[in-house]
Amino acid sequence: MDKKIFLGVITLTTVSIFALLLIPSKSIDTPETLPWHITHPTPETSRVFGIVLGQSTLGELESRFFEQTLISLFKTSDGKMVIEAFFDELNLNGLKAKFVMTIAVPPDKLDGMFNRGLRMNSTPSGKRITLTPDDLVIVRNSPVATLTYLPRMHLEENLIIQRFGKPAQRIREIESGAEHWLYPQHGLDVTLGGKEKPLLQYISPKEFDLLRAPLLVHGEILQ
Repeated sequence: MDKKIFLGVITLTTVSIFALLLIPSKSIDTPETLPWHITHPTPETSRVFGIVLGQSTLGELESRFFEQTLISLFKTSDGKMVIEAFFDELNLNGLKAKFVMTIAVPPDKLDGMFNRGLRMNSTPSGKRITLTPDDLVIVRNSPVATLTYLPRMHLEENLIIQRFGKPAQRIREIESGAEHWLYPQHGLDVTLGGKEKPLLQYISPKEFDLLRAPLLVHGEILQ
């Protein structure tokens, strides 16, 4: 199994004004934008990078980082649809990283977004659809469900342990050999792939089994 990241309405004028207000920032230096700064407003929720997963909207995250994301609707070969948003690179506290978010748009809205799509491109895993401006507004007013942090630099294992502690469970993907360090109390999966840079995937603790279940199917438990 390859390293994959699995698994709201205003007027167009408002969107244009919003875009003009988002002035790029060279670096954001605050304690809460460090990847290991995870807090829990409730036992079932996580706050990372200043937002609460499953509650805070994509628009709130964009406002916090003074950047707009690239948004696409993906339809996989088996018919599953998911909306992803990307920051190609952010500089937070001197750490440059790419961000990939999945957005919790209600399933009953996805078919309409797909049919209204402006453009469709084929990808190795399915189809990528460019959304209409009105549908982009809906997405930006929908909650961020998962957030994946891909640092440009290599994070050593001892630093991960220092910042997060020892994982509650470790699972190795049988096909790729990638190793997942799981911290269900934080809704965190740290994926290590040998010499490759790690990636950190965050999800609400109450939804953690959605992340862990496919790993158990396609992997082996190391502890």
